Amino acid sequence: MTYAYFHLLPKGKLLKEIGIPKLTPEQVEKLCEMGEKAAREYILSKVPLRKISDLDVTLDIRGLKPITVNVDLKIDLSPIMKDYDVQKLADEAKEKVFLAIEEYLRKLTCKSKK
Repeated sequence: MTYAYFHLLPKGKLLKEIGIPKLTPEQVEKLCEMGEKAAREYILSKVPLRKISDLDVTLDIRGLKPITVNVDLKIDLSPIMKDYDVQKLADEAKEKVFLAIEEYLRKLTCKSKK
């Protein structure tokens, strides 16, 4: 997923130009934290923690302007959840990550224009 002058939704659909400022290392770190939090909160809103065997959220952010964001999710559910659509859960969680990142980047864009 690439964010820079253009924001692309996870499905590759062009949203619109947002023109973010060059990110500081602290902002990149906050972006990672926000993305991870968004994924975990979404997953835990759908599946109780006791039914999750393993959950790993990794955000890889490269560059400062433009930036590239890759999200990897590893979700292992307990055997009693064998019929649960884990792929759909992961896709929806990734969508939440990108929405959280977009919101943060838009706030940065507004602040940089002041």
